[in-house]
Amino acid sequence: MNPATFLQNLFGLEGQTAIVIGGTGVLGGAISDGLAQAGARVIVAGRNESRGTARVNQITELGGEASFQQVDATSRNSLQALRDEVDRDRSRTDILVNCFGVNSATSHEEVEDADWHRVIDGNLTATHLACQLFAPAMAKAGGGAILNIGSVTSQLPLSRVFAYSASKAAVVNLTQNLAREYASQNVRINALCPGFFPAEQNRRILDEKRVSQIMAQTPMARFGEPQELVGAALLLVSRQAGSFVTGEDLYVDGGFTAMRF
Repeated sequence: MNPATFLQNLFGLEGQTAIVIGGTGVLGGAISDGLAQAGARVIVAGRNESRGTARVNQITELGGEASFQQVDATSRNSLQALRDEVDRDRSRTDILVNCFGVNSATSHEEVEDADWHRVIDGNLTATHLACQLFAPAMAKAGGGAILNIGSVTSQLPLSRVFAYSASKAAVVNLTQNLAREYASQNVRINALCPGFFPAEQNRRILDEKRVSQIMAQTPMARFGEPQELVGAALLLVSRQAGSFVTGEDLYVDGGFTAMRF
């Protein structure tokens, strides 16, 4: 077999529809690019229309197929409208990526109630709502794959991001529980846990001293590049390569979590 054909059969997403909630962001945008280049028809979903349109244009220039849908990831009604519109247009959703997320950097004593709930709602509740709306529809349609985004902080502490760490740990736990729930219905649900990447939320909360500390704790001694998430994402959503993988939390972190040993 031709190597290209082999890889295409293993990882290709031709004919599938993928929704990336948070595809307007840095990491979600890179995953959107990767899914499209693997053959999926990608719906870039998010709040910011200008960023979404720019991402769609970039995917189109690369030869992929994409469109933008505006959505509020923390609103059940908005997510339901997104699901229903995609179902009407594409007949089904094969892949869902929950990549929307927010962060806040304060000491635990200074975390205000409103900020705590904003982070928990943005990371955990948004993931829960999307899974609750899309997983049953996928099961009814014969199966699908959901990829939730955790974090290296899902299992390792990092100062000043208490709500974020708690929410991402809960996302991994939710993923594992839902994977067990839907395994017999051909819906695979996994979590991808990035280490430290140059996403907007990291730029806002990390000062020069903290960046140096992270570099010292990361065996590869650098931040990840957004495109370095694509291979892991393709594995977890692929019908062939990931066919027996569900309930996993895959860390892409330059060896950061290995430091726990």
